[in-house]
Amino acid sequence: MTQARRHRPTEVGRRGLYRTGLAALLVLASSFGLQATTTERIVANRHSGIAIDGYDPVAYFVDGTARQGRPEHEHSHGGVAWRFRNEGNQAAFARDPLVYMPCFGGYDPVNVARGVATPGHPVAFAIVNDRLCLFFSEAARQRYLAAPRDVLQAAKDRWPKVHEELVR
Repeated sequence: MTQARRHRPTEVGRRGLYRTGLAALLVLASSFGLQATTTERIVANRHSGIAIDGYDPVAYFVDGTARQGRPEHEHSHGGVAWRFRNEGNQAAFARDPLVYMPCFGGYDPVNVARGVATPGHPVAFAIVNDRLCLFFSEAARQRYLAAPRDVLQAAKDRWPKVHEELVR
């Protein structure tokens, strides 16, 4: 954990309020046909630099559920910090991060298939073909699960352009 994050007070209430406001803004924007965009190549908190809200990417595979990582088990990869529940998960990720990282950098594959980079939410997930996918909403997750091959192929086709538009 970086020195700056170690001494920064956590503001759970503000984060929850921020997420609620962001979700409302995205729903409002989509109702007017606007597209949400982002400037990150891997979904991470822009203030702390922590990937996927601090959830342990290995836990999805090991435990079959979304679990928060711990600050004392942190590993840097891809320009962001990843958190893990224990040393074993941290070591597994360090050995082969591409196995555990969410597909499309943590962006919702349903929206990537539409050409839009929308961050996925860590508790709306699915593991298909040994790949972790995070979704913006449960509705997006259900759309994906209804036709995973079609959505995944469309997302793969659009990802290079979406990825290119994200700031390096």
